Amino acid sequence: MESLKHLGTSTQYVFSYDKNLLETFENKHKERDYFVKFNCPEFTSLCPITGQPDFATIYISYIPELKMVESKSLKLYLFSFRNHGEFHEDCVNTILNDLVELMQPRYLEVWGKFTPRGGISIDPYANYGIPNTKYAKMAEYRLLNHDLYPENIDNR
Repeated sequence: MESLKHLGTSTQYVFSYDKNLLETFENKHKERDYFVKFNCPEFTSLCPITGQPDFATIYISYIPELKMVESKSLKLYLFSFRNHGEFHEDCVNTILNDLVELMQPRYLEVWGKFTPRGGISIDPYANYGIPNTKYAKMAEYRLLNHDLYPENIDNR
């Protein structure tokens, strides 16, 4: 835990995308599969065309292997998208790619539920499972069966 720079210190916010904010610590329960889930209901980014803000809840769920993401570093990382111009689908895939690179988890999924703009909401979902393992099969199954029960429209 000595290597964690953000936890327990004064928060320094970064206002542009920076995957180097992410930090990890050791998974002490490598012998079992278990899910870790993060909900970020205050995610913001910018439309790369108009510069208008986009708001979303980002759901991140993963089954750790050797490393786990430290939550304050994840919060700072997600906050770094605030002035970053990327489409919704790109934000979700960037988050997935960065977390896979960082942790090399057994399984990971990222779901963005963006608020409507112009009368339409966009909810991209991406996942990853270690290739040629049960986790890759899990990823395929969860992707193929994702969101089979559409939500009731509640204007979020």
